Amino acid sequence: MKKKITTIAALFLAGTAAAPALAQDIKLPPTMAFTAYDTGTSGFNIAVGVGKVLKDKYGSDVRVLPAGNDVARLAPLRTNRAVLAWMGTGVYFAQEGVFEFGVKEWGPQALQMTLSTVDCNGLSVGVAKDTGVKEWKDFKGKRLGFVVGSPALNQNALAIIAYGGLTQKDVKIVEFASYGAMWKGLVNNDADGAFASTVTGPAKEVETSPRGLVWPELPPEDKAAWERVKKVGAFFNPHVTTCGAGITPASPLKLAAYPYPIATTYASQSVDQIYALTKAMISGYDGYKDSAPGASGLDVKKQTKQWVIPYHPGAAKALKEAGQWTDADEKYNNDLIKRQGVLADAWKAYNTASAPGEPAAFLSGWMAARKAALAKANLPNGFD
Repeated sequence: MKKKITTIAALFLAGTAAAPALAQDIKLPPTMAFTAYDTGTSGFNIAVGVGKVLKDKYGSDVRVLPAGNDVARLAPLRTNRAVLAWMGTGVYFAQEGVFEFGVKEWGPQALQMTLSTVDCNGLSVGVAKDTGVKEWKDFKGKRLGFVVGSPALNQNALAIIAYGGLTQKDVKIVEFASYGAMWKGLVNNDADGAFASTVTGPAKEVETSPRGLVWPELPPEDKAAWERVKKVGAFFNPHVTTCGAGITPASPLKLAAYPYPIATTYASQSVDQIYALTKAMISGYDGYKDSAPGASGLDVKKQTKQWVIPYHPGAAKALKEAGQWTDADEKYNNDLIKRQGVLADAWKAYNTASAPGEPAAFLSGWMAARKAALAKANLPNGFD
């Protein structure tokens, strides 16, 4: 009996010793910084939830730095003061070197993904119900909200109305100083439609106002309509939306979505470091999946692959180990990395001393050079 007890005790000690060893297999830096959207946003809250698990499980202290725009989120990542930037569609604009990234100081950025989330919410243009709009073609002549200095929001809105064959010329653009002001504009009857996540608070406010709110659908069955959407916003995908203002699992809508937030890094980050970080997020999923709305979308089985941004090779390695990476994924990913190379070469050739000094002329010249380089490589432009 004594010998049996000794054996059981030895097995118990071996088991308890093995438990932390599993965590020790993943080597993370003692401290890390993430950047994210402003405090209180879903992107910030998800980053905090992930950071807590990395601290509790792997002993890495994570500081999440809130930043109000895409440039501010990427600047610390670019200078190696942050390991991840939790981004939205700005990551695509940065890769392509357009809008605020089409300036001398930036240009196309070699950004790559680790994990991202798509949850129950959709991303679309909400429309005041009292307009009578039921389909996107009905929105012609209506007032579409834009936010000054926010090309991502504005481009997103134009992509959605493209489903109905509409362009900026077919609607009345009403500019607002901020996202919040734009949605107040719907309540106050200063605009008829605005882009948002279906779960955003302002959308609920419009839904309960006298004007009411509807989300005109974008059925994926209309292939031509979706081609128009993707020509303006290549990052959108059809998405069955089951939560948000006026939306429930019992009354889902066929809307659109893209991954948000996207845990982004630079191609220059070491494969070993990004592999370890991605593996840690995969293995720590149960610890943060309920930490914030949308965090459950980071499930490794729900990853949006073959999208518009490539995965970092370290992340691809972790996904492959998890059984979530195919040969087709690898080929598609390599093609996206080659696209980044084409853009980088075009930028190097353009951004010289002979390039225009005036910002508007510089951007115009770059967009022409960019278009020519992509056409020569037989790659889509995305910003015709």
